[in-house]
Amino acid sequence: MTPEDQKRLKAHLKEVASILYRNTDSTELSNFESIEKSLRQKILSEVGPELGSFFFPTASGIKTGRTRTVKSVVGSLRITNNQGKYFGLKPYSQLSPLMEKCALIIRNNEYYQKGEKNLETFIGIPVSHSTLHRLVKSQKFELPTSKQGVQEIFLDGGKVRLRNENKGEPCYWKDYKALCLDNVYCGAFFQNDQDLIDWTNSQKLLHPMYWVGDGHPGIWNLFQEIGVTEQRQQILDWYHLKENFYKAGGSLKRSKQAESLLWSGQVNQVINLFKDLKRKAFKTFCTYLETHRNRIVNYQYYQEESLSSIGSGTVESTIKRIGIRVKLSGAQWNIESVASILSLRCAYLNGQLST
Repeated sequence: MTPEDQKRLKAHLKEVASILYRNTDSTELSNFESIEKSLRQKILSEVGPELGSFFFPTASGIKTGRTRTVKSVVGSLRITNNQGKYFGLKPYSQLSPLMEKCALIIRNNEYYQKGEKNLETFIGIPVSHSTLHRLVKSQKFELPTSKQGVQEIFLDGGKVRLRNENKGEPCYWKDYKALCLDNVYCGAFFQNDQDLIDWTNSQKLLHPMYWVGDGHPGIWNLFQEIGVTEQRQQILDWYHLKENFYKAGGSLKRSKQAESLLWSGQVNQVINLFKDLKRKAFKTFCTYLETHRNRIVNYQYYQEESLSSIGSGTVESTIKRIGIRVKLSGAQWNIESVASILSLRCAYLNGQLST
């Protein structure tokens, strides 16, 4: 902007401010917050729409077509259907693209009713909770694709509380699975293992491909559907292994020796330490080691050479961050709503709502 244009703009804005001030009730000028609210409302109702009525026709070169009202972050705008097509506005949409994004970000963290109130507080424009609900259900977020290729995969499960279809009966819990690719992208799938498999297989899977997870058999069963045998390398999460080891108990000297052996992947030596002990906990741990023998690697070597992660903390963190939304106090979900909210949450975590 040239100095001359800046000078003219300031002069016009002073005149606009003077007009708005003269038409402001004295009760709205009593404190800082009331002035903020009054000024914002006037900008949204008087200034923003007028600016929009110049910008959109001028930028598109289009002035014809049937008009409709669109709620935007600069106020309610009158847009023709031809202008909407030019700018890629969704047909029949009541919200502008940026307004949609703001609504989805707030909806991602709040109940519908609370989201309605917060959206009006933050932006100054009311959007009903029913509109927010329809907005979320209409979204189709495409899961991201890794451009560099995928070498590490982390998988874990979470739970979501569902509303019982039979009135008067208690709610119940169901599992969903969350997947992280190379500590970058995440996806969550509710009762839909095939979509999880298809999304992962659609990536460029590098060789070798490391799959890190805890001891749940469902994780390793899914891994058999990903990529090809030659490129798969399974790694049992070191911290879960250590947690199960300490559950067995025993003397401090034996525990330290066993931990050192496990750290270097020496499974047979650890089993020999415990095989003559009678306690059920020791036998259970030895069975655990036998089950995951091929997944227990030389963790020290893997860490020193930076071959792969040795813990699945990334996906566990993702589960917790998804849980912030799906496990709100008292929250219960309809089965048909779970996939939508998981998709929205992952889009938020993948940064798809911030671009």
